[in-house]
Amino acid sequence: MRVITYGTFDLFHEGHRRLLERARALGDHLIVGVTTQQYDDSRGKLNVRQSLMERIRNVEATGLVDEVIVEEYEGQKINDIQRLGIDIFAIGSDWTGKFDYLRDYCTVVYLERTKGVSSTQLRNESQATLNLGVVGAGRIARRLVQEARFVSGVDVDAVYSRTPENARRFAAELELQTVHERYEDLLATCDAVYIASPHGHHYEQACTAIEAGRHVLCEKPIALTRAEAEDLFGRARSAGVVLLEALKTAFLPGFQRMVGVARSGSIGDIRAVEATFTKLVGGGRELDPPDGGSIAELASYPLLAVLKLLGPDPVRLATRSVRAGGVDVFSRIDLDYPHAIASATTGLGVKAEGDLVVAGTRGYVYVPAPWWLTEYFETRFEDTGRNRKFYYKLDGDGLRYEVAEFASLIRDGNTESYRLRAEESIAIAGLIERARANAQWFAEGPSDQ
Repeated sequence: MRVITYGTFDLFHEGHRRLLERARALGDHLIVGVTTQQYDDSRGKLNVRQSLMERIRNVEATGLVDEVIVEEYEGQKINDIQRLGIDIFAIGSDWTGKFDYLRDYCTVVYLERTKGVSSTQLRNESQATLNLGVVGAGRIARRLVQEARFVSGVDVDAVYSRTPENARRFAAELELQTVHERYEDLLATCDAVYIASPHGHHYEQACTAIEAGRHVLCEKPIALTRAEAEDLFGRARSAGVVLLEALKTAFLPGFQRMVGVARSGSIGDIRAVEATFTKLVGGGRELDPPDGGSIAELASYPLLAVLKLLGPDPVRLATRSVRAGGVDVFSRIDLDYPHAIASATTGLGVKAEGDLVVAGTRGYVYVPAPWWLTEYFETRFEDTGRNRKFYYKLDGDGLRYEVAEFASLIRDGNTESYRLRAEESIAIAGLIERARANAQWFAEGPSDQ
C-alpha cells in the first residue's frame, strides 16, 4: 500500500515524528509532501522559520520516509495521488473533513493528534517552539486555538477555565491534551498564556501570569481602567516578559497599510474619523453587567483606528448610550482633537453599516464593512480619476496575525510591538473607562434578549 501525507514540518519535533510513524504504519511505502514557503503563504501559514531544504532534511532524517516531494500549489494533491499511484492519503485530525474530496481518488485517513507528548518535551527539542496555554473556553478562545495552528512554532495543548466542565468540552472538541482545574497548574506547564476570560478577570489573571514569569497575550480590552493597564505593562517590563493586547486589527497587513496611506498626506490633513462596529447577539456574557455592554466589548476596535490616525489624547470625550438590561447596547463616543473630530459607534443586538471613513482636506479613505478585517480600502478624491483601490491578503478571521506577532516578539527578545505599543493599549483602556463612566443615558431601549 502506498501512503502519502503532507505538511510544513517546520521546527521538526516529536509530534511530527509520531504523525509520520502512524502514516508509515498504514502501508509499506510512505511519500511525504513538504510545502514551499510560497504555498504556505498562499494558504495562510505564518511564521515559518526554516528553509524548504532544512525541513526536507529533517523529514528524511527520521528514516521513516521512502520518498519526499515538494508541494507547490493548491490542487496538487489530486495530481500527486493519481501520478504516484497512492492508495491512502493520511493527514492529522486537525483537518477532519477538509480532505474528504480526495475520497474519489483514494482512501482518506485522519490521524488522531499526538497525545502524551509533553510540552516540556517539545520545548526541550526546540526552544523556538512556544507552548501557549489558553485561559477561557468561549467562542473567541476556540477560534484562536484553530487559528494558532496556522502559526509555525506555536503549540497550543492545554486549557484552564473557571468552569472545568466547559474546559473539558473545549479540550475534547479541539483535541487538546490537558485540562487544568487550577490556573497555577496551567502556568507551571507553559511558556505563555492567552487570556480570553470575561473582561473583569483580565487584570488579575494577567498579573498572576506575569508574576510567574509567563508571557501574556490578553484579549481586548486588556483592562477596564487606565490605571490597571499601566500597572500591567509596568509589571511586564519589570519581569522582562511580553504583554500584548490581542486586538487583531492592529496586526493586519491591510489595516497597517491603510493607516500609512491616510497619514502619508495623500488625502491631506485628517479632519475626521468615523468608525462603527456593531454585531447581533442573542445573549451571553457580552450583555451581562457590570462588565458587559457594547463599549467594553467592541469599542477597542474603533478607538484603535481613531488613536492610530489622530493620536491618543483627545481634548474632549463625550458618550451617549442606549441602555437595556443594565448595560449599554448602543453607544456613540465623540472625541475632539485640536484640528479634527472623531466618532466611535458600537452596538450589541443592533446592526449598522460597519465602515470606516477618514476625511481629509484633499480626499478621503473609505474602508467598507467589516473594516476591522481590513483587506480592501479606497482613496477617493474630487477628481475621481485619481481614486485608487488597495487589496491585501487576509487569512482566517485575523487571529493568526496577533499570534504570529506575539510569537515573533518572544523569539526575537523584544517586549513591545510597533504595531500596537503599550502606550496605545493604555490609552485605549483609558478612553473606554472614560466613555463608560461619563455616558449620557439618553434612552432606555427595550430588550429583545
